[in-house]
Amino acid sequence: MKTRKAKKKWPIGVILLTLIGLAGATALTPELLRRFEQIVASRYTDKTQYTLTSPSRVLPLATNPPQQRREKLLAIANEKKPSLDRSRARYLLALDIIREELDGGKALPLLKNLDKEYHLLAPYIILLQGRAYELTNDTEKAIKTWEKLISQYPHNLILAEAYYKLGKYQPEYWEKAITQFPQHPRSQQIAKQLLETNPQRKQLYLVLAKYQIIPENKTIVDRLVQNFSPQLSTEDWDVIGNFYWQTGNYLAAATAYQKASKTPENLYRIARSYQVTNRPKEAKTAYLRLVKQFPSSPYSGLAYRRLASLTTGDEALSYLNKVDQKFPEEMPAALKQKVTLLTLLKRYSDATATRDKLLKEFPNSEEAAFFRWQIAQEYANKGDYTSAWQWARQISVYNPDSIIAPKAAFWVGKWAEKLGQPQEAIKAYQYVLQNYPHSYYAWRSAVKLGKKEAGDFNNLRYLTFNLSFPSTRPILPAGSPQFKELFLLGEDATAIDLFLAEIADKKEISVSEQFVLGILKQIQGKYLEGINEILNLRNRTKPEDNEEWRLLRESPEYWYALFPFPYKDIIIKWSEERKINPLLVVALIRQESRFEKDIKSPAGALGLMQIIPTTAQWIAPQINLLKYSLTNPEDNIQMGTWYLAYTHDTFNNNSLLAIASYNAGPGNVSNWISRYSLADLDEFVENIPFPETKNYVETVFGNYWNYFRLFRTPKP
Repeated sequence: MKTRKAKKKWPIGVILLTLIGLAGATALTPELLRRFEQIVASRYTDKTQYTLTSPSRVLPLATNPPQQRREKLLAIANEKKPSLDRSRARYLLALDIIREELDGGKALPLLKNLDKEYHLLAPYIILLQGRAYELTNDTEKAIKTWEKLISQYPHNLILAEAYYKLGKYQPEYWEKAITQFPQHPRSQQIAKQLLETNPQRKQLYLVLAKYQIIPENKTIVDRLVQNFSPQLSTEDWDVIGNFYWQTGNYLAAATAYQKASKTPENLYRIARSYQVTNRPKEAKTAYLRLVKQFPSSPYSGLAYRRLASLTTGDEALSYLNKVDQKFPEEMPAALKQKVTLLTLLKRYSDATATRDKLLKEFPNSEEAAFFRWQIAQEYANKGDYTSAWQWARQISVYNPDSIIAPKAAFWVGKWAEKLGQPQEAIKAYQYVLQNYPHSYYAWRSAVKLGKKEAGDFNNLRYLTFNLSFPSTRPILPAGSPQFKELFLLGEDATAIDLFLAEIADKKEISVSEQFVLGILKQIQGKYLEGINEILNLRNRTKPEDNEEWRLLRESPEYWYALFPFPYKDIIIKWSEERKINPLLVVALIRQESRFEKDIKSPAGALGLMQIIPTTAQWIAPQINLLKYSLTNPEDNIQMGTWYLAYTHDTFNNNSLLAIASYNAGPGNVSNWISRYSLADLDEFVENIPFPETKNYVETVFGNYWNYFRLFRTPKP
């Protein structure tokens, strides 16, 4: 099992800055501030003090290209009165000169005494001073400057950067970097370079396997296994197994874990690795070994459920029956599995009894919510809306945090309307808007309540909005003060290296650290990984983590991170050209590709809007696009918006049908129209027979609603 390490305390100033970091963010309520202090302030310790300052003139320029920002930065840098903005401007200008012009002489006056004024980034300023001397060919001063950095900041992670630079002149410094700061990406770069000259250094392979867990390093770790197996310790195999597991190389992980520590987690990973690679016999043997050696481990409870999925009939039931009070976290899921299995065996009375047991003993579980909704739907399909309404309402009482809860609450309103209870319906829609404001069903509830700003299925296409975007980056809730400042300045590569080094040795990162990691991955263009990192916060099970996640969700930066808007200029340009609501286009792109421009689906669809090559060949001559690449954002969005306009034209500008057609094709949608009534479009969505398309429709319009809430500028 993973263990928690002691956490550092957030200073309250950082907490406040975190929550108001985005320009235009909604005002924080006293209640939110009070709750945040209660939940977080008592759990973090850090002596660094922050104060809320006036808005910066430099930070809005930080991510602009050097030439575009230079004149304004110079004006600020030349001010006589010292200020944080003046220090920031001088630092950024020096960086630009060194990077763009490779001219240390011009940078040195900007850096002179800056480390004494700009204390927060003093180590980075000294590092930069050394680089400036190096560019003037004054190697002696460069070395002395970096040695000064080592003397003044002997434990700072930036020393890995200094050791890297010094190692070009004195090789022993590279060894110091590996020894003292193996967790720093610069040390890992050194390890790779040293391996090129001496591939027999086992420890360098292990540094990379432990600290740089990326798919690209698989060849390196494979070489470690092939060349050094007899020399590897149990702890080394732990590292190797974890590398393969985290990078999705499951068979290699299973092999490595056979030689690693015999912990419940490692044994579980062996079994699960065999299962996901379709080796059921080996998986079953491994799960049985786990439950025998560690009968009381929580992993054993999960193992019994996995064994049930690998077997059938009475044998599967026997495994599920072993998930008893000893494994309380697994019992709801085991009971749900048991209901499914008993139903397949046509033991309906036993299935009903098991379901009732689940509802009685674990009424607050996600599994209980699933069955309540299933029962409600069964009654609704029979026309018994009173019973359906009663069962769905229970979800709001017992399972308000369930993923089903927004949907159930919305349909409470719909069924109340059918029962002639309009006031109850209004209460239900208001409840959804208040408690699940970011859900697809919040949008549907807003429509039902007569809120017309975001539009409805039948008029959404042509809506136009004034859009606004944050002018500065948010102040992040995790990482050192130096990291936060580097991030705000747009020094992404340096900030990311520092943050990765700060969290590298942690067995389990915090909620806030995982959130920050998601943002940083997006900055690197890894939107799929970044968004998923944030979405996966909901899967954390510890109560304190769940509470911190809840509070994080009340801050604007959480939603901006979950619904990013890259390629905005291209999206807006082609949306206007095709006369399509740009927020619908970005909502579709988020669902189709998570903004990964090079992504390819199993069906061969490519790029941001996931266009099939044969469809592109059909579109291209119609828009006079003779040469194109589907992985080029401009070409892809140009084609994708044309096709989205085409599906709208095909279905009389009904965005529901157009979006469904984008996923399932016009033929299928036409077939559904002939089978199901369009009188109630919410019911039409429920009737879509393709689960993928039904989920696609709800997700795209849920995305749309969030983009509308975040980026549309309200009318005065």
